[in-house]
Formats: sequence, C-alpha cells, structure tokens
Amino acid sequence: MEPRSKRRLYSIGIAAALLVALVVALVLRFHAPPEVARLLPESDAIVYMNLKPVRAATHFDEQPLNASPEYAQFVAGTGFRWDRDLDRIAISLHRMPDANGPNGVVAYSAVMEGRLDGARITNYLQTNSVAQEKYAGHTIYTIPGGEGRVMRVSPLGYDMLAASNMPTAEQVHSIIDRYAAGASPFAGSSLLSLRYPEVPYFALAWGIGHVGLPFSDRGNIQVFGVTLPLPEDTDFIASLSFRGSLHLRVEELSPTDADATQTASNLTTIVNLIRGFTTATGTPQDIALHEAFDSLQVEQHKSRVVLTANVSPTLLQAAAKAGK
Repeated sequence: MEPRSKRRLYSIGIAAALLVALVVALVLRFHAPPEVARLLPESDAIVYMNLKPVRAATHFDEQPLNASPEYAQFVAGTGFRWDRDLDRIAISLHRMPDANGPNGVVAYSAVMEGRLDGARITNYLQTNSVAQEKYAGHTIYTIPGGEGRVMRVSPLGYDMLAASNMPTAEQVHSIIDRYAAGASPFAGSSLLSLRYPEVPYFALAWGIGHVGLPFSDRGNIQVFGVTLPLPEDTDFIASLSFRGSLHLRVEELSPTDADATQTASNLTTIVNLIRGFTTATGTPQDIALHEAFDSLQVEQHKSRVVLTANVSPTLLQAAAKAGK
C-alpha cells in the first residue's frame, strides 16, 4: 500500500476514533444524573424537580403571588420568585439523630439552578447573615431561622445556589468541593450512584431513598392525614413523567416478597377507602383529584410494590398556587 493511502487510512481511523469517543461522551452525559443532583452531599434521600417543562405546561408562574410576609420580603430583596425563576432543584434529606431537635426528623441540603440576580442576592445575604465563612473561593452566609435553626447559603455560579439547614457547614463544603471538581457524569453521592439508574428516563421529578422522611409521624409515613403501612425508613424510587399525560410511579423496595405482599394488600385497601372520599363533581381541582385517585393501581413484582397514577396538570397548578 502506498504511503499516501496509509496516511489517508490513518486519518480516517483517527477521525472515526474521535467520533466514537464523542458519541460515548454524549451518551454518558445523557444518562448522567442532573448536575444539581450530582453536587449533593451524602444523604438518606434525594428529591429532584425540573420546573421548566412543568411551568411551560401549566403556566403556574402566571398565578398571582399570595406570599407570606417573610417570602414577600425575600422576593423584594432578591428579585427571585421560585415559581418564575427556579428551573431545577435537587434536595438531600438528612435524618436527624434527635427528632425533638431544632430540625425535627429531617434536615435539608439543596442545590438550585435558575435565573438569579447575583448582585441583589449577594446584597441580601450580606445584609441578613449573622456570620460568613470563606471556603474554597466561595462565601458561605449563615442566615438565622426560627426555633434555633440556621440556613447556610453559598452562591456557586451565576445561575446556581447551594443551601443547607444542617447544624454544621459540612454539607455545604461537600457541595462546593463537588462543584470545584466539575461535577463529572460519574460524580455524585453513593445513593445517587445506587438508585438513579432505576429512575425512568425523562422524569420531570423523582425521589430516591427514604423519601418518606418529611412525612414521618411516630415512625410511620403519613400523607394527607392517612398513615401508610410503611416505616419511615422505607426505600422508594418515585418519579413523575410525561407520557401524553403526567404519570406518577412510586416503587417501594421491601425486604422480602412476603413483606411486599402485605404492603400491596394494605395499600390496595387504603386506595379503595380514599376513592370513596373523593367526588367526580365540584371544582376542577376536586374532579382532577378524583380522576387521579381513580387511576391508582397497585402491583407487586416479587419484593417490590409499584403504585401508579395519572396526574392532571390541574393538580400541579393547585399545588403550585398553594406554595406561593
């Protein structure tokens, strides 16, 4: 083979190798957890929400702002409204050793991404902080809260904030360290590495781990006043995806098949009872709630129990309005 032909083959081979490497990198990035979740510290659970497509579908940001005095003061000082400006958020849940302490059963760490006015937010943090710490080129502001709690907040970049109400700054330090490392597709907590591969593709919101912790009541999980037959440290993989309509899927990981059978039976009983308390008439919210409960299905797959339902955007709009 002529030297010129060999050089051409080598060039084609190098180009093909680079193309393959690019495709592999894109695939890894596509299947990687969102960056805001990869930055989170070690925790008992992670909850993630992508608000951009939900905002586009429901227009909940166009609802009038009915804010508490504290939130109204925050909006006035920072120019930031979560319904309008928050795009993505990932939250770590940390079980607290003393349920009667300032944080109660669970504390939080979060990474938020969105449209931020850096100068106004920095001024607000400086004005309202009682302490500041310099760490790895970032400033961590300590904001006092009620009942002995504090919130530590640190701007990470022009569109990202880290926050935690844990008793120490360890979690914020961890977030800053991960941010400085570039948050590669392989980064993230041990929980994220273990459970995120089981989250459905294109989920708008998801939760993994002990996501029932915020609803803990005397060792069990209580939702809408109903105590579920599940301990508070039950592992879940929950997700909300769009499949023509919004599809809710909650998967409980039971210790054994027998435990799963008992849980499935108990949940089926509760679902049937709840259906009797909703009506197909009334306000659009009442009708949407009835349709959601009517679509509930409980299935068992060996040691896993799966609950699914279809959720109307009307319910998301109502929930967003209630949170303002």
